[in-house]
Amino acid sequence: MDLTGNAIAKTPSIPADVRPARWVIPALEPADLPAKQSSFWRQLGPGAVLVGLAIGSGELILWPRLTAQFGPGMTWAAMLGVFLQLWVNIEIGRYTIATGESVYTGFGRISRALGIFFFGMVILTTILPAWATVSGYSLKVLLVGQDGWGAPWVWTWITFGLILLLLLGPRYIYAAFERTEMLLVLIITLGLVAVVSAVATRDTWGAVGQGILAVGHFAPGVNSTDLFAALVFAGIGGTGNLFLCFYLKDKGIGMGLYAPRVFNPLRERTEAEPGSGHIFPETALNLSRWRRWFRDFQAEQVLLFWLGNSFTIILFIVASSAILYPRHLVPDGFQLAITQARLLSERMGSAGELLFLLVAFAALFSTQLGILDGNARSLSDILYNCFPRTRRKSLGFWYVLIVVAWVLAGAALSLMRFSPWWMFVTSSCLGGLAMAVYCPLLIYLNHRALPRAIRPGWVHTAMLALASLVYLSFVVTVTLQLR
Repeated sequence: MDLTGNAIAKTPSIPADVRPARWVIPALEPADLPAKQSSFWRQLGPGAVLVGLAIGSGELILWPRLTAQFGPGMTWAAMLGVFLQLWVNIEIGRYTIATGESVYTGFGRISRALGIFFFGMVILTTILPAWATVSGYSLKVLLVGQDGWGAPWVWTWITFGLILLLLLGPRYIYAAFERTEMLLVLIITLGLVAVVSAVATRDTWGAVGQGILAVGHFAPGVNSTDLFAALVFAGIGGTGNLFLCFYLKDKGIGMGLYAPRVFNPLRERTEAEPGSGHIFPETALNLSRWRRWFRDFQAEQVLLFWLGNSFTIILFIVASSAILYPRHLVPDGFQLAITQARLLSERMGSAGELLFLLVAFAALFSTQLGILDGNARSLSDILYNCFPRTRRKSLGFWYVLIVVAWVLAGAALSLMRFSPWWMFVTSSCLGGLAMAVYCPLLIYLNHRALPRAIRPGWVHTAMLALASLVYLSFVVTVTLQLR
């Protein structure tokens, strides 16, 4: 039997035994890969959601701040971060499309301890309410001004309330979540294009272009911890990339068509779902179907995640290069987006200021919404698959319970007035540690658990190995710096 604990492992197409934890996670069931009925365009969605997740930290906060302080000469590192995460996402998708289960479940098949480890990492990397704090403040300034009604924590609580309405209101959670994220991404992108068109000059674009090409350049005095934080969150970063497997399942991509959907138990009665995924024999029909599913998935990731993410982060860097860097202004925390909006009014009037505040709120809120949804999916999945007693309740039950508990914890932590910059850097450094662990695990999982014909080729393996090396080296560097 194989890593999956499935009897089909006796056939030549499935790998050999590596001590599966059958007593924890049900074995993968043999099944043919479903035929792909929908077009490429109807399959779009998960990539756009990932862009919405990515925009609110590295794009809006970390890279604009580094650019304001040191100029756009290190833009290459932002592009590297997004490019590496493209390959990470592809390997996450490979496992889920082939099995219909999350990579957390795959890791749990290797060892139950990995499930427990990632349960802790999901909490540690994002429990600090960095996104909620700054998005709440952006909403306050947008609606009532900096000196208007309400302390910052009040507006943080308001954003948490909006998220509860969005996540716990719909019957089918993913569909409403996807539509909301795509709308926010559209607002952000169009708003940024308008802002950059008004403030960027040919010299600004030239400097950013040179920064993209200046691979290996490090500005004198740059803090390695800050750079690591920005590199990790150029893209999604941390455990956020792993959310992709849930979007593929709920979108019904590949074996995800067999996977249970997360329905809202507050809207309808739900039953406990089976925790097993599926695996397909290496027949000519299955492999033909696989190539179509996987080809369209990779195209979506290139088009929406890689190019879309690269485009938005470049726009944010260009805006910071044009607005903040010439004035040598390096705002922190709340003030980064607020200062850019205020200075933008000199070029575009009050409409420009309101536009940038709207972009800032949409960017931060999209990430906050995605993090809360993804964390609830991740934790409920780990609970459901690594702890058998939790299967007495549905995935939807655990999802709702975790969403409510997370909102209450975030609301309480927002009263402690942590520095937003400190929260972002702390979250990204812990997220980098998580990536340094799960990137090599993905290599192992996809080479050992999947049929031979669909395992990663040498290019994919090499790129994921490079990502593992980058994240591990930065973890070591940051650790040595903290000593």
